[in-house]
Amino acid sequence: MSKRRIRRALARLFLAATGWKPEGDPPGPRRYVLIAAPHTTNWDFPYLLAFAEHFGMRISWLGKASLFRGPLGPIMRALGGIPIERSRSENRVAAMAKIFEEHDDLGLVVPAEATRGRTEFWKSGFYYIALTARVPIVMSFLDYTRKRGGIGPAFLPTGNVSRDMDAVRAFYADKQGKFPEAFGPVRLREESERSEASAPDGST
Repeated sequence: MSKRRIRRALARLFLAATGWKPEGDPPGPRRYVLIAAPHTTNWDFPYLLAFAEHFGMRISWLGKASLFRGPLGPIMRALGGIPIERSRSENRVAAMAKIFEEHDDLGLVVPAEATRGRTEFWKSGFYYIALTARVPIVMSFLDYTRKRGGIGPAFLPTGNVSRDMDAVRAFYADKQGKFPEAFGPVRLREESERSEASAPDGST
């Protein structure tokens, strides 16, 4: 049995043992940015990896460079990790968008919430990486109320942030994390800033 089949068998065994079931189909695009939400617990990551294996997806994710040093480095890379040096002031959006030019197949997980705790705004990196690279955004989910996880629709960002985020909000409206109180509003700070800039009296 190949390593790929062994990984898939182990992933499906893990999901079955914990009572989780898949929904949806593998992403159609070969290159895409993947949203993984809601994110409220450390358990979200192993479930993400398990569902990715179930669907035959080879996903990559960004991690602190320190995670890739020492004996854990090869393991992190084998799990799809891409190290980033957070202390650098380089344009990460442009850098990550450029990576898509170097790969024919790349599913890049970009943390939208960036934390397990509640936050009032999502990080916009996932949106602008996809917009710059001209690749679609695929929405994946974990719904702890139903113990379902899987893949939702894909869409190509248009540059109209509020309209595109309306589709994201609609998709995640009925998805609940393990700790619902830690899942904040599905919105980008840019939406609020643009709303304030367009208001004649500066109000929202």
